[in-house]
Amino acid sequence: MEKLISDFGTWLISSGALVATFVFAWKYLKPILQAKEEHASTLQSKELWDFLITVADMNVSAMLHKDLTGSEKFEKAVDNTNKVLLNNGYNVDDSVIKTAVQSAYEKSPLTGSKQTTSTVTVDQAGVTATIEPADGTATAIDPKEVA
Repeated sequence: MEKLISDFGTWLISSGALVATFVFAWKYLKPILQAKEEHASTLQSKELWDFLITVADMNVSAMLHKDLTGSEKFEKAVDNTNKVLLNNGYNVDDSVIKTAVQSAYEKSPLTGSKQTTSTVTVDQAGVTATIEPADGTATAIDPKEVA
C-alpha cells in the first residue's frame, strides 16, 4: 500500500498532473476570492459611512446650543467628528467629513433649516415642475377612492 501511494505521488509530480490541478484550481478559485474581497471591502465602506454619518449627526446636535457662530460650529463639528474617527482607527478625508457634517445639519430637525421650493426643467420642451417641501398637511389617499 505504501508503495502504491509513493508511486502515485511520484506520478503526480513527474507527469505534471499536480501542476495542472493546481493551475485549474487557482483559475477556478481566484475569481471567487476576488469577489469575496470586493464584497468585504464594499461592506466595510458602508459600515464606515454609516458610522461617519452617526458621529456627524451627534456632533451637529451637540453644537446646536453652543454660543458660537455658524461657521465656528461647523468647524468644531468637523474637528470633533475627525477626532472620533481617528480614535477609532479611521483616517477619512476632510472633504468627506465636511460633507457628512453638512448633510447632518441639513437633515437635522433641530436646526430649523427650511427647505426651499425649487423649479426643475423636465425636458427639452421646457416643461417645468415646481417641487415644494412636504408640510405634513396632505391627506392620505384612500385606496377605495382610487379604484
